[in-house]
Amino acid sequence: MERVPTLPGSPPTDLLPETSREHSRRVRTRLMEAGLHDGATWRISPTPFLLTSADLSAIQSLGPHLLRFTRALNRLYYESVRGAQPTWVADYLDQGKPSDLIAYARMNRFHAALPDIIRPDLILTEDGFMISELDSVPGGIGLTGCMGQAYADLGWPIIGGRDGMVSGFAGMIRSLTSQREGAPQTPLPYPLTSLNLAIVVSEESKDYRPEMLWLAARLREAGLPAQTVSPDDVVFTEEGLFLAGSTPITALYRFFELFDLKNIPKSELIMYAAKKGRVALTPPMKPWLEEKMAFALVHHPALEPFWSHELGTDTYELLHRWMPKTWILDPRPVPPHAIIPGLTADGRSVSDWKVLAGLGQKGRRFVIKPSGFSELAWGSRGVSVGHDLPQTEWAAALEAALASFPRVPHILQEFRKGRHVAVSYHDPAKDDIVPMPGRVRLSPYYFIANDHVELGGVLATVCPLDKKLIHGMREAVMAPCALAETAPER
Repeated sequence: MERVPTLPGSPPTDLLPETSREHSRRVRTRLMEAGLHDGATWRISPTPFLLTSADLSAIQSLGPHLLRFTRALNRLYYESVRGAQPTWVADYLDQGKPSDLIAYARMNRFHAALPDIIRPDLILTEDGFMISELDSVPGGIGLTGCMGQAYADLGWPIIGGRDGMVSGFAGMIRSLTSQREGAPQTPLPYPLTSLNLAIVVSEESKDYRPEMLWLAARLREAGLPAQTVSPDDVVFTEEGLFLAGSTPITALYRFFELFDLKNIPKSELIMYAAKKGRVALTPPMKPWLEEKMAFALVHHPALEPFWSHELGTDTYELLHRWMPKTWILDPRPVPPHAIIPGLTADGRSVSDWKVLAGLGQKGRRFVIKPSGFSELAWGSRGVSVGHDLPQTEWAAALEAALASFPRVPHILQEFRKGRHVAVSYHDPAKDDIVPMPGRVRLSPYYFIANDHVELGGVLATVCPLDKKLIHGMREAVMAPCALAETAPER
């Protein structure tokens, strides 16, 4: 029987109904035992989300492109600070950030530091993939790992392997004390053999604590001492950071947002320990690497020579295709002889943002998002979809975004519609398998170890067709990804 689905994600047609129900029940049980599902958090699929070999190849090759981009963005910022590139670049990226955080992040010791996990959110469209955003402090690591193990134990060849998320994370942590290309080695007060990892989860990120507890347990099973803790659990001395029982922390994974630093106990002590080389910290506290406005910089014509030189033709052209056109919503007047590069409304060039407020529904195919450094800048919070709002609400959202520029810059992004996919889910109330058409967001997790990019796994989130935004919700189907051509015989 033909195994390749007619639509991406389609479950195999020869999977028996009772097998589908049993597999769904097993996956739900595994997730509930791990504290990652309450029985109705999202819909459980009887199978992984199935990718074609072409889509998988594209996702696998994307990781090195994104590492190249992150490195180039870091260089662009520093060159802007010293005037070698336009100074408005750093001005934009620093907008709304506290001066003490900017000064800390610019320290020479952190110059080459980059995030060691890169997770793009990919929307599958009729024209291929679109990167809706990048996340260097991503949730879902433990969830994707737990689901990957659950489906792998049912016989599915999960992308990244059964333990790909755990091994990828472990390899990334172990490489922290190795010298990465272009980066000075950070001295630690303890030998690598005594590596102890603390995954520090803030109160603001507490919803992710169960999956980080799961991850730490799996890391310990893999031979890497790890604990998931709150900031209050970290003890500071002149020798470094410790956990209860005088356990030294040699590596610290930051699972808290930079906008929340003022609310995080002992954040100054963690920053001091990292500055003094007492702990290896990842991801680095560099706010300019966590801004959605980076997409606008990729598309800005004045920066094309820089990107072409730093990225190379292949990476630059790929990012231009995959990253939607994006603009920084800067309320300052545009000179009369100038236009906003690349932005049109009803086929005409735009020189005033207010023109967008009066557009009809078909002309409002834009999304407004906080760029970063805000509690509204993750998930679906703070996002306004133009053609999904009444004209008055769209105009108000645009006005509010422009007004917030001094504190929280926003971006305007073109909206690209996801293509239809086919999945199914288990309805536990009826003990039945229900087909569901939808649109998918694919979230691959790339782990960086010694300048090598490893794909640890891919999380698929499928939302019903009536949802404009694709994110985790009760109506969504969430599952790890597998290769369609290697689906097991049943």
